Amino acid sequence: MASVDLNSDVGESFGRWELGDDAAVLVQVSSANVACGFHAGDPRTLRETCVTAAKNGVTVGAQVGYRDLAGFGRRFIDIEPRELADDVLYQIGGLDAMARRAGTAVRYVKPHGALYHATVTGEDQAQAVVEAVRAYDPALAILGLPGSALLAAAEAAGLRTVREAFADRAYTPDGQLLSRREPGAVLTDPDEVARRVVRLVADGEVVAVDGSRVRIAAESICVHGDSPGAVAMTTRIRSALREAGVEVRSFA
Repeated sequence: MASVDLNSDVGESFGRWELGDDAAVLVQVSSANVACGFHAGDPRTLRETCVTAAKNGVTVGAQVGYRDLAGFGRRFIDIEPRELADDVLYQIGGLDAMARRAGTAVRYVKPHGALYHATVTGEDQAQAVVEAVRAYDPALAILGLPGSALLAAAEAAGLRTVREAFADRAYTPDGQLLSRREPGAVLTDPDEVARRVVRLVADGEVVAVDGSRVRIAAESICVHGDSPGAVAMTTRIRSALREAGVEVRSFA
């Protein structure tokens, strides 16, 4: 049976500020991109998220980002690579401590927000992330955009790479994500998103904003936990994949 990983960003609440329904999302996905406290998440939230993931048999990944709580990690920071590597290493270690307390462990690393986009073409920042992962545990996988500088650097370093596509984000004709500042960048209709995912998995392609077809070979599909209707989308996606004969299973 064909299979694909379904991941989502979770653990992004902070104190009294709650974002997303992590408990419901973690029933549907196979991998959890857990915030590490720099762009979102506080220690208690991260520990409880890891506990919930472990109970549902969901693989835990460290979603590392810029030190930008106010901007939710979506603002680029021109940080020196060595400092960035230390920041990423710190985040992985902190989340892994929480994960191990919950009876699981961090199995992969995925950049968040502006750092994710910076590592698509920025070789220095991509290399910094790779160096941090290799320093912490070279057995960890790195999740990223196909064709990115991040995955190229990870492969060169001998790390496992996992190609990712996005269920609820619009694509440009060159296979990049449409900026959130543009209209239609975030998709919200569960049925439309589910159809896109099935096509992505079955045919390896997605329709870009200009109507062209973009080839994408992805091993993991992301649904943003903070997107409107994230629970409905993950539920509908999983159901549509099952109907298409595709099993949702973690890559790790």
